[in-house]
Amino acid sequence: MRLHTLTVTAFGPFGGTETVDFESLGAGGLFLIHGPTGAGKTSVLDAVCFALYGKVPGAREAAKSLHSDHAGPSVKPEVTLETTIRGRRIRVVRSPKWERPKLRGSGTRVENASVLVQELPAGGDPTPISTRPGEADEFIGDLLGLNREQFCQLVLLPQGDFARFLRSGADERRKSLERIFDTGVFAKVEKWLAEHALGLKHAADAAEQEVSRVADLIADRSGSPRPIDTGLDDLTPWAAELACVARGTAFDAAEAAAELADHDRRAATALRAGRELAISRNRLAKARARSQELAGRADWRAGLRAQVEAADRAMPVVQLISGTDQARARLEKAHRRAIDALSFTDALLDLPDLVLTPDDPADVPAGDDALARGELRAAERLRRDEIARLTELHKSAVERDRVRRELDRLAARIEQLTTAHETTATELADLPDRRAPVLSALEQARSRTGAREALELRLSAARTVHDAVRESERLRAELGSAQEAHLSARESAVAAEERAVALDEARIAGMAAELADTLAAGSACPVCGSAEHPAPALGDEGRPTRDDQAAARRAATTARERREAAKSIVDALTERLAAAQAATQGCDASAAAEAVETAQAELTVSDAAEAEVVRLDERLVALDDALERARSEATRIGTERATAQAEVAELGRQEARLTERLDEARGDDADLAAREARLTTEADLLQFAAETLGDRLTAAEQVVEARRELRRGLAESGFDGVEAANHAARTAVQLRELRRQGEEYDHERVRVDTELDDPDLVAAGMAAPPDLAALADAAAEAERMREQAGAWRDRLDERARRLERLRADLTSRLADSLPARERHALAYGLSQLAAGTAKDNRDGVQLSSYVLAARLEQVAGAANDRLASMSGGRYLLRHTVDKAAGDRKRSGGGLGLRVLDSWTGQERDPATLSGGETFISSLALALGLGDVAGASAGAADINTLFVDEGFGTLDEDTLEEVLEVLDELRDGGRAVGVVSHVADLRNRIPTQLRVSKTASGSTIEQTS
Repeated sequence: MRLHTLTVTAFGPFGGTETVDFESLGAGGLFLIHGPTGAGKTSVLDAVCFALYGKVPGAREAAKSLHSDHAGPSVKPEVTLETTIRGRRIRVVRSPKWERPKLRGSGTRVENASVLVQELPAGGDPTPISTRPGEADEFIGDLLGLNREQFCQLVLLPQGDFARFLRSGADERRKSLERIFDTGVFAKVEKWLAEHALGLKHAADAAEQEVSRVADLIADRSGSPRPIDTGLDDLTPWAAELACVARGTAFDAAEAAAELADHDRRAATALRAGRELAISRNRLAKARARSQELAGRADWRAGLRAQVEAADRAMPVVQLISGTDQARARLEKAHRRAIDALSFTDALLDLPDLVLTPDDPADVPAGDDALARGELRAAERLRRDEIARLTELHKSAVERDRVRRELDRLAARIEQLTTAHETTATELADLPDRRAPVLSALEQARSRTGAREALELRLSAARTVHDAVRESERLRAELGSAQEAHLSARESAVAAEERAVALDEARIAGMAAELADTLAAGSACPVCGSAEHPAPALGDEGRPTRDDQAAARRAATTARERREAAKSIVDALTERLAAAQAATQGCDASAAAEAVETAQAELTVSDAAEAEVVRLDERLVALDDALERARSEATRIGTERATAQAEVAELGRQEARLTERLDEARGDDADLAAREARLTTEADLLQFAAETLGDRLTAAEQVVEARRELRRGLAESGFDGVEAANHAARTAVQLRELRRQGEEYDHERVRVDTELDDPDLVAAGMAAPPDLAALADAAAEAERMREQAGAWRDRLDERARRLERLRADLTSRLADSLPARERHALAYGLSQLAAGTAKDNRDGVQLSSYVLAARLEQVAGAANDRLASMSGGRYLLRHTVDKAAGDRKRSGGGLGLRVLDSWTGQERDPATLSGGETFISSLALALGLGDVAGASAGAADINTLFVDEGFGTLDEDTLEEVLEVLDELRDGGRAVGVVSHVADLRNRIPTQLRVSKTASGSTIEQTS
């Protein structure tokens, strides 16, 4: 990074605009920034830092405002820096947050911070990069490779900070190094190791708790307390011994329980045998009693058998009786239907009384019924034949209806045609009268149309004149304003010129006093050459300076330029006004407007006439087309009406013939449909009557046959009559019940006889009765003893198995917890080692401190190259892992610094160095830190450095050696700016930047 120019306005102590040309300052390699205390030497460095990062270094960042109190409240504070970073020339323009008066009303308004970053390519226009503060900060930081803290430490080299760094303890030194060297990843490693160890400790503690829980369960189940003062690994043999003892006890209990189980089985067998004997004796007694009861019911069983046999014989006879009754019922029903049907045919046909009202329907002779049915069928056929003939005549009726509908349609059509003919005739008479006025209006409209092109040219010319008149008026008003501005600018130029002349005269008058101000004791006078100045001239307090004179000249030049610019505007407006007036052709505004309106009206009239011609022409064509259509329609209507009248005459004759034929066929009925309906009803009644007579004849024959079958069935079954058969008959349910009762008796008889013959029951009856109570008591006692022994055996067996499971669980959990405990031990050791608190870490160095210690060792090596020169080879810095004085933390080692004094051969604490020795050591440390930090951070090459204060503590020889070291930095192309108010440096460093303070703010002046 190389700085080129810096411009500040209303920033810090600078009330106006000041510019620093770092190109010329750095040309010699070493330059001095000096001035009285409080003038703003450090503010120059603040402005560089602010331009790059938007903030100023150190505690000065806490200031509420960077706006200069010496500047007007409306002047915008701004810093502009041009620099080259990694070969790219960049311009940064920044303005801090500030308050300005409101443009309207009272009060202030806060203006937010702003930034503009541009790249300045060689021979090209500036290229914008960013106007957003955050984005600009990130771009510059990435390009430079340094953050603000690193830049302030490596480029601005604040000596007070490095003196404190030299004397500080480990914690403060660590904080300083961490701001420059990024050790965040190592700090994260320390934190991660600690957190990881804590997490593994939780896991190990959880595993150990599980082991302890299982050991407590073993102690609880076994009744043996857990051993005291034993490790986790010693629990395994204790648990194995308890499990072995429990297994032996369980085995003894199992043998005792087996013996008592055998005794229980024998007692239970004796009880079962006694109970079986008692049951057999009871069954035998019950079988003997049941046999006597069945023998007493033998007669009842014989009566059941007789009833079943009689019911079986009566069953077919009862079925025949039922069939006869059903046949008779069917005959009665058929007779009633026949009598009802014949009552409707009395008026149509005469039949014999025997057929109509017999005493017994079954006694009607079959021949009479057949004769009656034949007469009914014949009468039905006559009526069906006539219905068929009437069906043929229906076609004629349909045709007559169609003819009548067609006659009605033709009559309506003839009436419509007559009306249409009258309408067309009226229209033919009216159309010629309507055409005549349209033709007249068309001829009049054609006469009103004119030459449109000429009218359009006239309108365009009128509008051009009108526009020229309006432009003349506008230019005349502008010319008046421009002439006033020119007059004002001319007066301002005269005033500025007079002020410049006055200042020139005043300065010439006070030139002697101005030269006297430059005189110094022992120096030659620039006028007379004398080294003695007995009576130097005295000037007024407020006499003008060279800067005031230059400012007045610049103001006069600016006023003249404004006057000339105003005159150019007046001349241009005068020329444009003359051209516009020539185009008006001498017309004023009202005349030009009237000419436009007249031309527009004439063009409008012509357009309206042409539109009227088109409309009337179309209307005339439409009337001619209507007249032709009306003539054609009149011819068509006449032809169609004559054709319809001829069709009406022919259809009238056809309708008369069809009506005569249909009247003859309907007879006395109202019409053919009524006659057909009557004949159909009579035929249906005759057909139904014939069918009912046939049904009655069939039913009578079935009754006769059923009576003959019943007589034969009674003879075969042996019953005297129908009543005897009905008395012997039983329903199916009754018959099933009788058979069920008989079968139950027979089955019970067989079962009882079988039991009485059973040899086991016979033997039980001969044996002595058993003592069941005594047998039950013995079996219960044996069972109780067996259950108690089994329960004791089960408890001991379960305890043995549980202890064995707990032993295995304990062994498993111990094995499972071992890796967790080992991992925790390893992680804990590593975390303690990284934290610098482990016993193995003898020096108590943290991991991040170890990394910083390596950087500090590099910094000390780089610093020694310059410290040896500046101290005349006496002092060297040595990095040490020992703690510094005052460090009490266990992990405070690794960042110690000692000073090796080659004259005494002893190492010294940096706190024992004198002020000058501290300065050169701090400066060497700062330069070394810059070399190491720049290389490690990948930062851009730093070609401009600043060393801020501290030179006043050096003697003349040491100062010379320090300046030689700083001058050597030029070999790498660097420029070093020394910030100091030491007067001797002004004679040693010719290139200087003087910062002066005045009541109106500080100013900057460069000298070479």
